[in-house]
Amino acid sequence: MPLMLSPIPVLTISGHDPTGGAGIQADIEAILSHGCHPLSLITCLTAQDTQDVRRIFPQPVDALLEQLEVLFDDIPVQAVKIGLLGTDEVAQAIAYALRKHRPRIVVLDPVLHSGGGQSLADNALIETLKRELLPLTTVLTPNLLEARRLTGEHKAAACAKALLTSGCQAVLITGGDEPTPVIYNTLYHAAGIKTFTWERLPHGAHGSGCTLASALAALLAQGLTLEEAARKAQQYTWNAIKHSFRPGRGQFIPKRMFWS
Repeated sequence: MPLMLSPIPVLTISGHDPTGGAGIQADIEAILSHGCHPLSLITCLTAQDTQDVRRIFPQPVDALLEQLEVLFDDIPVQAVKIGLLGTDEVAQAIAYALRKHRPRIVVLDPVLHSGGGQSLADNALIETLKRELLPLTTVLTPNLLEARRLTGEHKAAACAKALLTSGCQAVLITGGDEPTPVIYNTLYHAAGIKTFTWERLPHGAHGSGCTLASALAALLAQGLTLEEAARKAQQYTWNAIKHSFRPGRGQFIPKRMFWS
């Protein structure tokens, strides 16, 4: 038999959500959906259901660092997607590994609060994220609330300017949580500004941000341009939410393999 080309390896570093709605499982499904090979490292376990996060249990930093070193030494990681960090120490460890191994693409989804509104990042973590991770980031994918918390600004354009000044190459600010009749997601980068408009579906879905960021990382790893990858990742996420289902008493969960 002829040898088959290996799928492009994409690493997700995030928390574990037992419901499968967000976190590592969501990332793996989105990466697989785009034909890439998912690698995964867990930053923290969580006690959560489809309604809210009750508690997070961070992984020991030395264990996470050892896993990162072993993985990067063995596999040529093309892209990294980062989600829930949990602690300042975990963020520092990831920044150290990224500086050392320099993957081509880093997509950072700054998970600062749960779907139920609970804060998942203290001030120390936010400062480390801004100081150490943003300069290593290819695309940052905050919703407007997260962009505001990271910058202290209010308007999306002002948030994006501050975030780009902090060192990331591009910012995709999503507007799904804003009270608008349609959804406006805007990409800011050196080549300009591009706004994408999407029909608002009857309900949101737990893990939509994870889905978008992971799809974007996979598409960029395949060599698509930034704007084309952003458009396709949003279309995929919109379809996953359109086909979402409600397994518990809380939020809907995207059906990330809606195409199967």
